[in-house]
Amino acid sequence: MANVYSFSPVKKRSVFSLLSITLILIGVNVAAFIIFSILLRINPNYVDYIAIKPSNIVHGKYLWTFVTSMFMHGGFFHLFANMFSLLFIGSLIEKIIGPKRYVSFYFLSGLLAGLLFVVVGLIMYFLGYSGDFNTFAVGASGALFGLVGLLVLLTPDLPVFVMFIPIPIKMKYAGPGILIVLWLISIAGNVPIGNTAHLGGLIAGLGYGLYLKHKYKNKVRMIEKHFS
Repeated sequence: MANVYSFSPVKKRSVFSLLSITLILIGVNVAAFIIFSILLRINPNYVDYIAIKPSNIVHGKYLWTFVTSMFMHGGFFHLFANMFSLLFIGSLIEKIIGPKRYVSFYFLSGLLAGLLFVVVGLIMYFLGYSGDFNTFAVGASGALFGLVGLLVLLTPDLPVFVMFIPIPIKMKYAGPGILIVLWLISIAGNVPIGNTAHLGGLIAGLGYGLYLKHKYKNKVRMIEKHFS
């Protein structure tokens, strides 16, 4: 499939190119979770060095947390859910757009997700709501929603299973639907979910999807047809 539908040219493959970027990302996430969890047990105040918090970023502190926060999770279930999703979604995206585009897009989505989280937190702070401004955010969900947004445009009719729903749903409905459901859960149950970060990732994915549809019209049509 990669030779027919991939946006990357066919090249002689090196040992590194034979490795799955998705599996590498999962491995890094798991290793980072273990290391960061140990550090936080030693000193909970280390959270400022790991998780992204709008008030820190606005004051020019801990700017590297745009990256480190992408590899820290709030618990084992949080890590498992994200890595399980990354295994399936990431593997498909990696085959479609190629490993180099994929890893670059993954990080870009995560960074844009963190940026929107900071910007919205700052706006809400000026409006008198300081909740998100002083709230930490962690997880690969922002980058994952970038991948989801990309699939919404590249494979809109791809049937997928979402959460605990027993019937497949087309990607074009499942992508935004997941975002809405998580937002409702966070509101109804007062659950701390980084909805603005998820939205930022989704927007990044949709934006990149539009770019690919414009630049590679024929390939995108083949992909849409193949996965419909």
